[in-house]
Amino acid sequence: MTKQFSRRFFLGSAAAGLVVPAAFAAPPDTSLRPVLRNDDLFRKAIPTAPELIAKAKLDGRMSFIVADAKTGAVLEQMAPTLGLPPASVTKSITALYALDTLGSDHRFETRILATGGIKDGEVQGDLILAGGGDPTLDTDTLATMAANLKAAGVRSVKGRFSVYEGSLPVLRGIDPGQPDHVSYNPGVSGLALNYNRVHFEWKRGNNGYAVTMDGRSEKYRPAVAMAAMQVQDRTSPLYTYRDGGVRDDWTVAKPALGSGGARWLPVRKPGLYAGDVFATMAGAQGIRLRGLGLIDRLPTGATVVVTQQSLPLRDIMRDMLKYSTNLTAEMAGLAATTARGKRPATLEESAAEMNSWAITNLGMRKPALVDHSGLGEDSRISARDMLTALIRVNGEGTLKPILKTIVLRDEAGRPMRDHPIKVEAKTGTLNFVSTLAGYMQAPTGREMVFVIFSADEVRRAKLSRADRERPDGGGAWNARAKRLQQGLIERWAAYHAA
Repeated sequence: MTKQFSRRFFLGSAAAGLVVPAAFAAPPDTSLRPVLRNDDLFRKAIPTAPELIAKAKLDGRMSFIVADAKTGAVLEQMAPTLGLPPASVTKSITALYALDTLGSDHRFETRILATGGIKDGEVQGDLILAGGGDPTLDTDTLATMAANLKAAGVRSVKGRFSVYEGSLPVLRGIDPGQPDHVSYNPGVSGLALNYNRVHFEWKRGNNGYAVTMDGRSEKYRPAVAMAAMQVQDRTSPLYTYRDGGVRDDWTVAKPALGSGGARWLPVRKPGLYAGDVFATMAGAQGIRLRGLGLIDRLPTGATVVVTQQSLPLRDIMRDMLKYSTNLTAEMAGLAATTARGKRPATLEESAAEMNSWAITNLGMRKPALVDHSGLGEDSRISARDMLTALIRVNGEGTLKPILKTIVLRDEAGRPMRDHPIKVEAKTGTLNFVSTLAGYMQAPTGREMVFVIFSADEVRRAKLSRADRERPDGGGAWNARAKRLQQGLIERWAAYHAA
């Protein structure tokens, strides 16, 4: 890669359109501008990190650190020990924690059990759907399990149909500070379906709105009884939620619906949701199930009739990092903690075990995570701690191959698939929080490890619970933060190319 090419990127793309905070300009721990040779005009022309930051005009605080991937030598840093919310960068730690504890080939199992034996195709006792911590179970898979139940010779059930979800803690949601209706904050348990989301669809007709609640997947769209929606003539709030005992009761403001539309809503009762959908799938196979209920423990002596395995954990973690699914992170983290002989009652207790593991196994000093997904706003990590973890696992083939490829953009904001800088990293986004951490390769081939954390905690703290889905100014703040991230990456790729 020639210097002419680099100059066009780093003086044009990075310097021209960036915007992020003068308030970020905290005193650096070390010099941000290495000593230059007098004749090194190209490097002198590259915008410095303080210059990029000053143009970003984001209120809040920032920290970053970049190091050589092979030696670990720090190349530049700013406030590297400052603890800031890592957001979904947390999932990188969770992936390492789960893979180390459970193994990359681990497969979660969802089972169907029968009590009392099976005689002439009839289960003499109860039929039980038992979750085993699989965060990827969907309606298509439940349909396959129902077909396999029939193939195993089951035609009817004399007793009740029950669901066991207690292999992991049962929690109403991940972060209580989130609005009730956001789908990225569902209930958690040892049994999940469709990432614990229910599909709400509405269409206006002559007599008002027709609404449906279903557990759809690629092949099926079974209606569910455990979630109900009522349209109410009001202006606000947009949604309300009430625990209806055996179902999730929702209402929605009529003026917000328009002529029609759809969205996913979180499920607060994962076991009942999965049981509801499975009963429908079993009914399609001619197997009628009665008396859906939850049980606290599996009965001894029950016969396993059907076992459904997930993909290997490595594949699940790759998808988690790509799509940043909060439920997958929480279930994987809880499963790892449980496998380590603990029985956490809360996500915070499980995260505390992961923090201890990270100190011992990743060399981190003071990780302070409160969950496994990064959704909880009280989590804190320093850029230096995150960098230490990334360097520790570099070359092991554990994390880097399953990180998402980050596509950099041109001056107009268009993705550049052939950009000369290659980045594999994990992004993180909360309201007025933007993070990025991972590995980058300069056009010269030099590999670096980097962490960039930005947060306006004061502005975030002022948000009401209802405003947290789409706060005013949040999208623009995040866009500027991301442009700053690319500007820093481009600077490092040019300045530290050798």
